[in-house]
Amino acid sequence: MGLYHRFILPTLMHRVCAHNDITGQRKKIIPQAEGRVLEIGIGSGLNLPFYDPKSVSSVWGIDPSRTLMNMIPEFPARQPFPVQLMTGSGEQIPLDSHCADTIVVTYTLCSIPDIRQALAEMRRVLKPSGRLLFCEHGRAPDIDVSRWQDRLTPLWKPMSGGCHLNRPIPALIRDSGFAIQGLEAGYVSPIRISGFHYRGTAVTR
Repeated sequence: MGLYHRFILPTLMHRVCAHNDITGQRKKIIPQAEGRVLEIGIGSGLNLPFYDPKSVSSVWGIDPSRTLMNMIPEFPARQPFPVQLMTGSGEQIPLDSHCADTIVVTYTLCSIPDIRQALAEMRRVLKPSGRLLFCEHGRAPDIDVSRWQDRLTPLWKPMSGGCHLNRPIPALIRDSGFAIQGLEAGYVSPIRISGFHYRGTAVTR
């Protein structure tokens, strides 16, 4: 792993993901989390301030970037619920089956190499009565935008930690054994190539 991916990219990711447009989306979905929460791609902990301490009993956070998680060393200590950070990938979640009441994934599904395996793992870990909360950017419905997403993704991925501009997020979630109960979609940024976002909840079928 080069210096760019170890030190420069994590800082860029933190700044981009802390943008007001994205923070506004986080504020709409994160307070819905309940019970024992597993956050896939916790990164620099940008979701932590938005969990409702009256509803959340604990949070597991997993991320492949130790550099990003090192940006939040004080956050767990300030939370009114325990936070356990784990270095790892969504494709291999080191937790027992059916242990999480809520799984949260925000701006992460775009960059997981094997997204279908990761969603299968989330389905394994989620309780039958639990919910998946997701907020992601993805493939735009406008053909002129999606064509550019397809063209630019191969160039974009090496610079952005594997981020795909063109993943059809709702279809991937449904195809992995989830039923989407609520879904909102639309452009949240003037940069249309990465500005079409999906936000919703899903349960296992």
